[in-house]
Amino acid sequence: MDRLERLINLMAALLEADHPLDRFELRGRVSGYGADVEESTFRRMFERDKEALRQMGVPLVMEPLNPDRPEMGEGYRIPKERYELPDPGLDTDELAALRLAVAGVSFGENQARAALWKLGGGAEVAAPVVTELPGSEHLPVLFAATAERRPVTFGYQGRPRRVEPWRLSYRGGHWYLSGFDRDRKDARTFRLDRFGSAPEPEGPAGSFDRPPGAGGPVPPPWLLGDEEDAVEAALLIDADQARWAEAEAGPYSQAEHRQDGSVVLRFPVTNRDGFRSFVLGFLDHAEVLGPPDLREEFVAWLQAQLAPQGDVS
Repeated sequence: MDRLERLINLMAALLEADHPLDRFELRGRVSGYGADVEESTFRRMFERDKEALRQMGVPLVMEPLNPDRPEMGEGYRIPKERYELPDPGLDTDELAALRLAVAGVSFGENQARAALWKLGGGAEVAAPVVTELPGSEHLPVLFAATAERRPVTFGYQGRPRRVEPWRLSYRGGHWYLSGFDRDRKDARTFRLDRFGSAPEPEGPAGSFDRPPGAGGPVPPPWLLGDEEDAVEAALLIDADQARWAEAEAGPYSQAEHRQDGSVVLRFPVTNRDGFRSFVLGFLDHAEVLGPPDLREEFVAWLQAQLAPQGDVS
C-alpha cells in the first residue's frame, strides 16, 4: 500500500469515528499500519502522516479519550463540522459528475484537490488522488445510475443480473459495485472488470430507496467479493495481536475472547483472496479454524507457495 492510500484510510477513520482514537486503535483500524510493521516504524509513519494532514489544512485535533478519566490520555479526531464545507446545493447530476471527476482526474495542487473533495459535503465522495486511478468503461453509467437510484442490468459470471446500485468503491486496485440483486434477493458486490456485458439503466430515476448504512464505510476486503454463497470464517488471533485484529474486523465480526487473551473472530467471507491477505498480515499469530474447506484451501495455497519452482507434483 502506498502512502496516499494510507493517508486516505487514516482520514476516513478519523472522520467517521464517534469518539477520539488513540494511536493503538488507529493502528488497528487503518490499513497500512499492519501488524507486520515494527512499532518504531509505525510511530515514524504515524507522525509523518499526522504532519501531512495538518499541512493539507485538515483540522486534526486531540481530545480526552474519556472526559471523566483524564488519566487515560488523549486521542485524535477530525471534527466533521470543521472539515466539511456547507452543502453547496448541488443536484444529483452535479454530484455524480463531481464524484466522477474527483475519482478519475489527477490534480497537481493539494489545495485544488482538497477543495473538490470537500464540495460533496457529507455525501459519499471518492477520495482524491495524486496519480491516475485505473478506470473502467462502465463507471459513467454506474455513477449516474447510483446517483439517480435507477436499477441496472448487466452480465456477470455468465448470467444476467438486475441490480439496485447502492455505491461504487475503489479498493486494492479494482472498482466494485455494491447493491441489491433483485433476482437473488440479497445484497451483493460485483467487480467491474468481471462484467460480462455493459451495464444498462432500467426504469425511471428514483425506482428504489437505499437502505440505511448503504453509503457508509467501504466494507473490508474479505467482503468485497462476488462468491455466490458466503462462508463464516473462524479465525484465531494470538493475544498480542488480538486487539488490533478485533479493531480491524470492526462491526463485521463477532469476537470470542479466551482466557489467555487470544480472540476468535467469526465473520462472513465472500472474497477468499481478501480473506487470505487479511490473515497473512498477522504472520504466525493467526490460525484459520474453520470451516474445514476454507482452512484446507488456505493450507493448500501456503504449500503451493512453498513448493520449489518447477515442482508440478
